[in-house]
Amino acid sequence: MSSATDRPSSRRLDELRAPQFDRLISASSIIVQPLGAVEQHGPHLPFNTDLVIADRVASAAVERVGEAHDVWLLPPLAYTKSNEHAWSSGTIWLSATTLLSVLDDIGRCVAQTGARRLVFMNGHGGNSALVGVANRELRLAHGLMTFLAHPGVPPDQGGESAAHEHGMGIHGGADETSLMLHLAPHLVDMAAATRNIPGGLVDNEHVRFGGSVGFGWLSNDFGADGHIGDPTGATAERGEAIFETAVERFGDALAEIARFDLPMT
Repeated sequence: MSSATDRPSSRRLDELRAPQFDRLISASSIIVQPLGAVEQHGPHLPFNTDLVIADRVASAAVERVGEAHDVWLLPPLAYTKSNEHAWSSGTIWLSATTLLSVLDDIGRCVAQTGARRLVFMNGHGGNSALVGVANRELRLAHGLMTFLAHPGVPPDQGGESAAHEHGMGIHGGADETSLMLHLAPHLVDMAAATRNIPGGLVDNEHVRFGGSVGFGWLSNDFGADGHIGDPTGATAERGEAIFETAVERFGDALAEIARFDLPMT
């Protein structure tokens, strides 16, 4: 019989001891890997914005539904593919090749635990296409069921941003700034927040963020400050509402992931 000290105090996988790990992690377990970034976010937000948001959403959702659905949380991966911000000193980024290798290593290790489901909670839109590739590679190489989730679908990938941003609140805009005012207000300088909406894209039907025709870009293609959107009206109250919605939706997604199975017959 297990003693009280053998029961985990959290759903953080890295806090388990080896006997607990062997007893608790099984084929039904879901492993969540938050993905952040360390990259410039304009003059008003810190470099760790994406890291904070991904980790806090994942942590809150796993705390709420982890026991019900056998979900376990890995420490966040801070450095990812942020080369659209490589021009800015302080941005720490991995190449696409390196990040694919890191994700493969993580997947290999997760597969060795016996768990069959690995979820990437991705806070940085610049990772999305690459993580989609990694998901299929991990499925083929390690037999895992792999998933990509976001705190909210990025506007340049079909998600919504505040109406006054014309679909262009993709980096340091109203929603991200509001989230950080809720989660880490001491790191935000609203006195430095400015509106930056690329006017040349506003009237485009196809070639625009989230349009039917994508394009390669760097964040300083749209101004020296490096943010894209309008954070000037951001509030902590809006951030709290966005956060609660993100946590609820990710919790619901984890419930579906727990029921999801491959192959389907």
